[in-house]
Amino acid sequence: MKTRLITLANAVAVLAALLAIWQIILLIFHVPPYMLPSPWAVARAVDARFSSLVTATTITAAEAGGGLLASVGVGVIIALVFAQSRWARRMLYPYTILLQTVPIVAIAPLILMWVGAGMPAVTLIAFIISLAPVIANTTQGLISVEENLVHLFLMHNATSDQLLLKLRLPHAVPSLFVGIRIASGISVIGAITGELYAGSSRVGQGGLGYSILYASSQLQTDYLFALVLAATVLGFAFFFLVMFLEWYFLHRWHESARTPEAE
Repeated sequence: MKTRLITLANAVAVLAALLAIWQIILLIFHVPPYMLPSPWAVARAVDARFSSLVTATTITAAEAGGGLLASVGVGVIIALVFAQSRWARRMLYPYTILLQTVPIVAIAPLILMWVGAGMPAVTLIAFIISLAPVIANTTQGLISVEENLVHLFLMHNATSDQLLLKLRLPHAVPSLFVGIRIASGISVIGAITGELYAGSSRVGQGGLGYSILYASSQLQTDYLFALVLAATVLGFAFFFLVMFLEWYFLHRWHESARTPEAE
């Protein structure tokens, strides 16, 4: 408990130092508020537009969460196919990795034309950008089982399904969570990027990306910083939720999730 309190105190001290440096820069260089608002102005914007921030964050969370869940489901299925078929892995695996190089900014207008504006298009963009880490890490976990363990299963006449479900799949769970951790952060980025192009099917209603466009067009820099803060909080929330699920499912049997006290 003492170590955790010290860690929390250090985090608070770093945050306070960053806010102080921010304020000092404003005082020394006389930066106008429309270019860089003060921390107090951002705090006032959060308080004044709190309901709008919550609404926008909720919309973005639903879009990013939908894309993340879809990427986990589809990614695990594709990884299972790759683990069972070396031919499929050699032929198709490089193309799944190419998903990481797809410029979302370039394909977002195409998705807007195909799907239409609103949540379905944004969720699809979040899904596309989140899929590659899940496939790559899960596939690596499935095919990286120690060879002696595979031979042990085969000595006991294990079928290919038993080998997959009782050996390879449990072995791949830690790698799967690594992929989900990576995807959890970029799913929020994908959702916000998608909202910049297809953020809303109704005028005045949209997520954080849609609100960022509005605040930027109106030169409401304090509100823009508040939206960036909300996006950061959402990204952290996704990440720590995945971290908790990883600990919950792994801490009883896998060393990667053990606490220092357990070691």
